Amino acid sequence: MIIVTALVHPVLTETFKARGYEVMYVPDISYDELLTKISAAEGLIVTTGLRVDKELLTNAPGLKWIGRLGSGMENIDTSYAASKNIICLSSPEGNRNAVAEHALGMLLNLMNRITKSAAEVKQGQWLRNENRGREINGMTIGLIGYGNTGKAFANLLSSFNVTMLAYDKYKTGFGGKFIREADIDQICRYADVISFHVPLSKETKGMADDVFFDKLQNKPFILNTARGNIIETSSLIQALDNNLISGAALDVLENEKLESLSRLQQEQLDRLLNNENVLITPHIAGYTHEAFRKMSEVILAKVAAISH
Repeated sequence: MIIVTALVHPVLTETFKARGYEVMYVPDISYDELLTKISAAEGLIVTTGLRVDKELLTNAPGLKWIGRLGSGMENIDTSYAASKNIICLSSPEGNRNAVAEHALGMLLNLMNRITKSAAEVKQGQWLRNENRGREINGMTIGLIGYGNTGKAFANLLSSFNVTMLAYDKYKTGFGGKFIREADIDQICRYADVISFHVPLSKETKGMADDVFFDKLQNKPFILNTARGNIIETSSLIQALDNNLISGAALDVLENEKLESLSRLQQEQLDRLLNNENVLITPHIAGYTHEAFRKMSEVILAKVAAISH
């Protein structure tokens, strides 16, 4: 049996059924409920909504694989899964283009003050000089992380006549026609735009902190379509207040469950929302109609590959 714990495109469940699997489609299942059902599962489909920890895996003697729709495995105890010979699969290939397009859209929006000026027009204000924008052409773009989404974003930007610097701790030799390998300090020194494309891990959590922002030289725009905890929110606010950055476009937050924000988190969110140089969207970058289907197709292909 395959347990699907997330809202998925019908192609996923229909294809598994056509392959002869029993499918339990429970997109609203809680952790405690899953704990009582996991023992019967051969496969498990998840997103970020549920944690797949040691306790859950201990109660899954027949589990062969876990399919993560999207990218990032931070909610899965992959080490313990490996010790039980459970294969963990993800599908960043399915939504990398969606994330890249969203990042570009947010950057263009922010640099050209589109949301701000459109809201002013609705209020009867026609402010041209106050909303003079900037062009990407000729800028230096810094990419932190050069995996699936980093590469996709670089490909989109390659037609904009920009210089692109990319840092990836675990890759070398990827520099080429329009990308130059760099370290964090070089990106902080030269970039006019810095975009994060790294998974959340112990190494990357809080990597954009006070020290990081203090190194910035060109007052860059900051983009984060990866994970909210990569940027320290307090440090980002301080950087905005101290004029160290030109603005921030965020598709992710440290706490995305708005109903559970602490007083401090609510205060921080309010400050960001009230800043005309900040744009926030609700973690939708990799969630286009096309990506919704493609992520399922990628998981289906990967499961088929390990099942033969």
